[in-house]
Amino acid sequence: MSDAYLVPQEDTAAAAIEEIEAELGLFDDWMERYQYIIEMGRKLPPFPEEWQDDAHRIPGCQSQVWLEAVERDGKLFFAGASDAAIVQGLVALLLRVYSGRPTAEILETSPVFLHDMGLVKALSTNRGNGVEAMAQAIQKRAAR
Repeated sequence: MSDAYLVPQEDTAAAAIEEIEAELGLFDDWMERYQYIIEMGRKLPPFPEEWQDDAHRIPGCQSQVWLEAVERDGKLFFAGASDAAIVQGLVALLLRVYSGRPTAEILETSPVFLHDMGLVKALSTNRGNGVEAMAQAIQKRAAR
């Protein structure tokens, strides 16, 4: 398995969501939260150039976003990237929740947490639609 695939920090998707909420809660405003999200994106493993093609591109995103998945031992591991810093951070946030989880857990973890955190509302309409498109792509891949 390539080093590009994200291995989860937390034991479960629910724990990852709780941890992200707690981390974002440390900041007073959305500008600081955006900076934190951008930093998350900068820490993603490098995404191979050969995957930056139409076959890996997520439709519905304003920026270029690519996603790759591999199944290993009943778990799906994701790699992702974007050409925009904030979107790269949103990719990192989603991968932290979903990568390295069993498909059943991925399917049980609704992307509604993006709304619950206030993230979709805080983003521009296009970025909000894009992060939802990414989450749907992850869910769709898990449903195969």
